[in-house]
Amino acid sequence: ISGDVKNVHTVRTGIEYMIALADWYTKNSKPLTSSAGTGRHAESPDGSIGFFQIGGGIAGDFPICVVPMLHQDLQRPEVPLWGYFCQISDSTTSYGSYSGAVPNEKITWGKLGINTPKHIIESDASIVAPLVFALILGW
Repeated sequence: ISGDVKNVHTVRTGIEYMIALADWYTKNSKPLTSSAGTGRHAESPDGSIGFFQIGGGIAGDFPICVVPMLHQDLQRPEVPLWGYFCQISDSTTSYGSYSGAVPNEKITWGKLGINTPKHIIESDASIVAPLVFALILGW
């Protein structure tokens, strides 16, 4: 409206993000041939990519939905599930909000497998995320 943004396509739409994420995940995760054609979700950490979520709710959950979309909508059962799930959120289950939903809820929707390693860090992400990243990056 103010004219500062010259191109309305500066920010991608949700569909564009999902297409890009599906393409990236498909190219970067190693298909698991052991489950191809069986209708089962591929559940193995081999070649799979982990999911590290900061925050929660719909915005935080949107990208994790790429795997069930590939499995259920595009009929690609050989695509591996996420290799692990870790979430930093200050919203606990006791609040009853979607942001505080435990990782096991994601199993029922085909986002994670029963044996997928799942971790929740209940804290303020602005404090914890830099500490976790520093540890991972060896700073």
